[in-house]
Amino acid sequence: MIRTFSLFLAAVLALGLVGCGGGSDDADTDGLSGAVQVDGSSTVYPISEAVAEEFIRANPRVRVTVGVSGTGGGFNKFLRGETDINDASRPIKPEERALARQNGIEYVELPVAYDGLAVVVNPQNDWADCLTTDELRAIWEPGSQVNNWSQVRDGFPDRPLVLYGPGTDSGTYDYFTEAIGGESGASRSDFSASEDDNVLVQGIAGDANALGFFGLAYYEENADRLKLLGIDDGDPTNGDGCVQPTLETVGNGTYQPLARPEFIYVNAERAADPAVAAFVAFYLENAAPLVREVGYIPLSDEAYRLGLERFRTGTTGTLFGDGDTIGVTIEELFRRGQSGAVPADTTATDTTATDTTATDTAAAL
Repeated sequence: MIRTFSLFLAAVLALGLVGCGGGSDDADTDGLSGAVQVDGSSTVYPISEAVAEEFIRANPRVRVTVGVSGTGGGFNKFLRGETDINDASRPIKPEERALARQNGIEYVELPVAYDGLAVVVNPQNDWADCLTTDELRAIWEPGSQVNNWSQVRDGFPDRPLVLYGPGTDSGTYDYFTEAIGGESGASRSDFSASEDDNVLVQGIAGDANALGFFGLAYYEENADRLKLLGIDDGDPTNGDGCVQPTLETVGNGTYQPLARPEFIYVNAERAADPAVAAFVAFYLENAAPLVREVGYIPLSDEAYRLGLERFRTGTTGTLFGDGDTIGVTIEELFRRGQSGAVPADTTATDTTATDTTATDTAAAL
């Protein structure tokens, strides 16, 4: 069943409430006003903030606020109905889907960009240039006793290993632990954690023995203070063995397994509000250049088109049945959702969205 607000959305968008092209000065001629509340992932924050700035320029009577509570913290607010949109660096979890059903919250899931996770050390580290996924797993797995660089690899110096990483409310933490350890949230607990990536940057930049991870965009903003490591996933089909994350390697799928899509989730009921509807449409229509501007990798034009179609038709639910995003093709998942080729999602009683797992997707990113 198509959501009842879809006809309203079509009417809103047809009236031209959205300023196309990222900021025409006459886009407010219809007098669009209201408020849009966004919260969630620190990784997606720079994208949503850039979109908000351009949208406000085109629609100055709309107030858009973008907060940072981490993906999990943002979902907590979103599923209580406190925000219109949640930024997320992972798909919604099964327990969050259950809470959405319990609270009567329906949502539209929209991928908006690709990102890679950067594994970084202090610039004084002159012994490590690349780590394997097996080495990362040994370092980060639950109960790990790897506390010295000499334990990571023969030939590394006898120096303490000091770990930094996102907090457990972070989608980046969830994705890293799933990609490296095979289970979301499964990791050692004795590391310096923060939901603020800038705090992690400061910690690693000030500690010669540090190792940490966060979104690639935060590394690029601080490349003069950090040293980027390559990752070898042990798969000979992925090319050159040790691969560093760049716009190219994340975009073409050769940086594995630490490349992922980023999302916004829109409260389906709030999507009937003209300001929210206009903001989301503007987001998808103008994402590509703004995503590049803040250091992320845009989706294909086809993926943004399919996302806008998903929003306009009010298709609720998730395309990620088990939350897995490793080796996923966004366009293929959109098409499967439209065709009904996979079982329907059960996050709400009247949704046409579909569930699938990323593991049965043929191509990477």
